[in-house]
Amino acid sequence: MVDTIQQIALWALPVLIAIIFHEVAHGWVAYRLGDPTAARMGRLTLNPIAHIDPIGTILLPALLIISNAPFLFGYAKPVPVNFYNLNNPKRDMIWVALAGPVTNLLLALGCIMVLRMGLPLIAPSTHFSSSTLVNFLAPLALMAKNGVLINSVLAVFNAFPLPPLDGGRVAVGLLPEPYSSMLARVEPYGFLILIVLLMTRVLDKIVGPPVEILINFYFGLL
Repeated sequence: MVDTIQQIALWALPVLIAIIFHEVAHGWVAYRLGDPTAARMGRLTLNPIAHIDPIGTILLPALLIISNAPFLFGYAKPVPVNFYNLNNPKRDMIWVALAGPVTNLLLALGCIMVLRMGLPLIAPSTHFSSSTLVNFLAPLALMAKNGVLINSVLAVFNAFPLPPLDGGRVAVGLLPEPYSSMLARVEPYGFLILIVLLMTRVLDKIVGPPVEILINFYFGLL
């Protein structure tokens, strides 16, 4: 029980940061490109209360941790974006969609930087190894490591070219007609398709390899 609580504590902050920054990035880029919807609704804030989804932000990640799942996933309440308010809806939709995964990639890089700065201080060979500083830095290093994993998974998963995922919106923006409209019409069924792909483990085979490559790249920077 104690180990489970510790695991949840070490994963909770990285999960919150990853999904909240992801959503705020969508809203901020949309605002810069002409859509004030998220700003008017108070969603351009890092206050987690404005973004927490009881199932996606709390229940789902907690269940995955408790069940020792091989991956961790979560989501926040989507930031509202009215694409018709954008200066150039078809083109700007691409930038708004890309903002989320790109933010996760940058957050993963930031976590690696935290690890690079912290690891020498908690290495057994240093004179800090038995100090109070280690008691603070060790959990921080573990959270940074978890942050790399979480942000890598979110970036790759959201890049999957299926609406309403970010990759799907990018594909809709890039494809010419009539293919763009055909893909856009899939959006109402997107999550149902994702659930089927998850249950059949097909999504694992598609998303797993690029996630592993990305994680290996980040940890190779240490």
